Amino acid sequence: MYHYYMFHKPFGCVTARRDDRYPTVMDWFRELDNPRLSPVGRLDRETEGLLLVTDDGQWNRALTRPELHREKCYEFLVLGDLTDEKRAALEQGVLLRGQQTPTAPARVTVTGRATLEQAMPALHPEIREKTRHNPMDRPVTLGTITVTEGRNRQIRRMMKTARCLVLRLKRVRVGDIVLDGDLQPGEWKEIFPFD
Repeated sequence: MYHYYMFHKPFGCVTARRDDRYPTVMDWFRELDNPRLSPVGRLDRETEGLLLVTDDGQWNRALTRPELHREKCYEFLVLGDLTDEKRAALEQGVLLRGQQTPTAPARVTVTGRATLEQAMPALHPEIREKTRHNPMDRPVTLGTITVTEGRNRQIRRMMKTARCLVLRLKRVRVGDIVLDGDLQPGEWKEIFPFD
């Protein structure tokens, strides 16, 4: 019998089985003593939110096959003004540095605007430290972005083309699986995706 888990990945851990520098997402699952468990896809160290973990290799591959264009939705907070023009460019697809083809079309919704000073309390201490040299009146933009690809650090690189710097990124949905709002960072629960 296979097992499926929803994990609220915290900031600072890496999506790996082992790492010499940082805690790994699998550290949170050691108590289950199931060496067949693996993360489904990846989130970079500074990205938090929904990460699925399973010992069902076939289900894992089905969720991560690029040709299936499975939607992944993220909440973002970026340093910079994500104007309508920039948002439209991201939605159409942008050429990332070092890539031959533009990104697939995305959906971007702006949900709020603020200043860096107003946004600072919502940032991880490591990001606050990196950002503190910026003028506190600089604009920040909040929103959601839905992509169907999984290129390396894709959303961060997409936002860079719009002259915006990602300060906070949280995945909230993969396909039709939505992060449980009651799960705190570092918590997980078993799910039954076929019910």
